[in-house]
Amino acid sequence: MKETNFTIIVEFSLSGLTDRPDLRFILFPIFLAIYLFTLLGNSLLFITIKVDVRLHTPMYFFLSNLSFLDICYTSVTVPKMLETFLFDKTTISFSNCVTQMFCYLTLVATEVLLLAVMAYDRYVAICFPLRYQLIMSRKVCIQLAVAMWSMGFLDSVLHTTLTFQLPFCGSLKIDHYFCDIPPLLKLACVDTSVNQLVLMLAGCAMSLGSFLLTLISYTLIIATIVRMRSSEGKHKAFSTCASHLFTVTLFFGTIFFMYLRPSTSYTMKRDRVVSVFYTIIIPMLNPIIYSFRNKDVKGAMKKLLQTCLGLT
Repeated sequence: MKETNFTIIVEFSLSGLTDRPDLRFILFPIFLAIYLFTLLGNSLLFITIKVDVRLHTPMYFFLSNLSFLDICYTSVTVPKMLETFLFDKTTISFSNCVTQMFCYLTLVATEVLLLAVMAYDRYVAICFPLRYQLIMSRKVCIQLAVAMWSMGFLDSVLHTTLTFQLPFCGSLKIDHYFCDIPPLLKLACVDTSVNQLVLMLAGCAMSLGSFLLTLISYTLIIATIVRMRSSEGKHKAFSTCASHLFTVTLFFGTIFFMYLRPSTSYTMKRDRVVSVFYTIIIPMLNPIIYSFRNKDVKGAMKKLLQTCLGLT
């Protein structure tokens, strides 16, 4: 497997979420249940939006993109985690590691941009209600979706290429439960300052840019809501934004903590736990957040389930 001082990579080894073998059989059913609930909840939300014509609006178009992202998100990382819990199989081939990291980074970057686009959509809907359909036309929505997926793809190509062109040596044990940039950089045999700089700059440009756009959108939204005379109008406007604002706070908070800080502050045991929130917990919560507080979605879901069960 080794030639000279460097390693011809055949496979890596993942440390998993926990170092304690006795916890694996306890964690397996917990994360399996979370994974199945995430798939079911997001699939139901996605299908409901697609089949109910009343939900064919820009807001729900982007929400269906979020549901699809969350399905893919968890499916990239959780199955391997479950395999590690159940069979103690910690190895992952080089090609699978590259694929996992590429898909994961594409989805992360796309979701960062999507949350900003969703905030902009709410800004237009509340601040320019009479021009909403014109500004957020179907053509514009599709263009925004293509743009954010394309930018997510390009961002992933950049980081994946820079990471896997590095020479790796040592034990090749990735101190994480999936292939991510920070733990892989720790395995490199050369200086990774360029990779860390690119990660910081690209993260700032995309994550902070999206966060600032979201912040500006909600600042203008709140200013508009405060000026509303109708208390019913205020309540309706706040209710349509509250779900998204909660998701934004959770997602951006953990993303900033993970990637927009010096590499010297990485503590892998702590970071593994933090990453669970945005890779597993938030995708599980999203269908709950966006459906339980939304009468239109709840009504459409109820109708869809009744139709599928033959109750109507």
